[in-house]
Amino acid sequence: MENESAQGQEKLSFRIRRMRLEDIPQVVAIDQVSFSLPWSERSFRFELTQNQNSRSWVCESVSTEGTTKIVGMMVIWLVVDEAHVATIAVDPAYRRRSLARRLLAYGLLELFEEGARVSHLEVRRGNVAAQRLYYEFGYEEVGIRPRYYKDNFEDAILMTLPEIQPEHLKQILRG
Repeated sequence: MENESAQGQEKLSFRIRRMRLEDIPQVVAIDQVSFSLPWSERSFRFELTQNQNSRSWVCESVSTEGTTKIVGMMVIWLVVDEAHVATIAVDPAYRRRSLARRLLAYGLLELFEEGARVSHLEVRRGNVAAQRLYYEFGYEEVGIRPRYYKDNFEDAILMTLPEIQPEHLKQILRG
């Protein structure tokens, strides 16, 4: 997928790949600017090296000169036949380019191939943009975790995608 950069001069393409240990500093930086309760470097390192249920990806921009930069990330846990979206974020400078949408589609499709058939996640009640994205995928609100977030005691909305649909995900990725 290709887009023009913010300067309007350079063409960028974006690719999704598995997260690597050397990506962690850039991933942590995205997490810190995206969330009021960001994960620590240690948490991402744990996901990559110790959590056997964890699947982690990054989205990176690639310039015409071949320079790369991590611009998005996602962690999903595979538990039996369930894909639990643990975190997903895109660098603010690269938002509104459907990168989170593509990341989520990519991750869910990968986990479908590993046996996941349903997906779950929590989202802040005030994060309407993320909720819109999840509804587009077919997630449904199934409950509330009152006062879930410790920074401001905001509720978490529990959402479930009752059936991962690989053809829909492939369509999203074809763009």
